[in-house]
Amino acid sequence: MGYLDMPEKELVERAVAGDQMAYRAIYQLHEKAIRSRVSGYFKWKADVDDVVSESFQKAFLNLPHFDTSRELRPWLSTIATRTALDHLSSIKREDAKKEGILHKAEEDGIEGQGPLTEADPEEEIINSENHERLMAFIDELSPLYKEVMVKYMIEELEYEEIAKALNLELNTVRTRIRRGKQHLAEMMLRGEIE
Repeated sequence: MGYLDMPEKELVERAVAGDQMAYRAIYQLHEKAIRSRVSGYFKWKADVDDVVSESFQKAFLNLPHFDTSRELRPWLSTIATRTALDHLSSIKREDAKKEGILHKAEEDGIEGQGPLTEADPEEEIINSENHERLMAFIDELSPLYKEVMVKYMIEELEYEEIAKALNLELNTVRTRIRRGKQHLAEMMLRGEIE
């Protein structure tokens, strides 16, 4: 009997015991349903891919706590729905932030030119130090994340522009930026670079 034909309870038990084939079988058995569950929330396939991936990561982390007397799919669907809603909230926050920046730029200047203000030297020094500190943290990232994080945080390129510049899939760029942010946050919390 192959993994895909095993009773669900046995698959879960094997996965919890560390059997990677059992994890793969759970993913293959439920991925289409989970993708279908969250696809209505998003306009872009990349967002759906992110949510499906993150949902299975969360589910697999919590699999040891799953009650095997219940069915797995409704549990996975609940995790996927919550993950989709969290993802939607973060997209809305990003959009609102961008709109706020654009609105402020429009208020500050006429025809895209902001008002001339005297720069506060102390503020410039702090900004310069923060920039150097950020660059030091980014330099410590693995090459996999470093390249996209420089383009995203320093060059301030959009995801699509980064994908084009680095010849990567949009979903890959999103994933690397998300993971790059996580690594940066962890390094900053530990204060690894002084």
